[in-house]
Amino acid sequence: MSHGGKMIVEIETLPFPEGNARNKYHNVEEAISIVEKSGLKYEVSPLCTTLEGSPDEVWSLLRRMHEATLQAGAEKVHTNIKLCQAAQDTKYSEDNIESLTRKYRGQTRPTGM
Repeated sequence: MSHGGKMIVEIETLPFPEGNARNKYHNVEEAISIVEKSGLKYEVSPLCTTLEGSPDEVWSLLRRMHEATLQAGAEKVHTNIKLCQAAQDTKYSEDNIESLTRKYRGQTRPTGM
């Protein structure tokens, strides 16, 4: 059981090799497929994947993404993770990917932020 609210996470898996002869990014794509199947909100960018969910969901998912690259054929993997978590019932507990990126997506900020 966790003591905080929802987590926002950025994960970058760096498997070696990245892929195989048929698919240059096969091992990376295996990690992405894990988050796609998770049901959690996520965004894939050129350098990382950002996702959000409860701590129990997120911690489990991060491990599965990391290990998926090895199971796909990588000889080794280096994974970088950034985490953001607010205590429950604070002014930050409602932060999510959308609220934190709205300004940079051409939308106006809601009143009070």
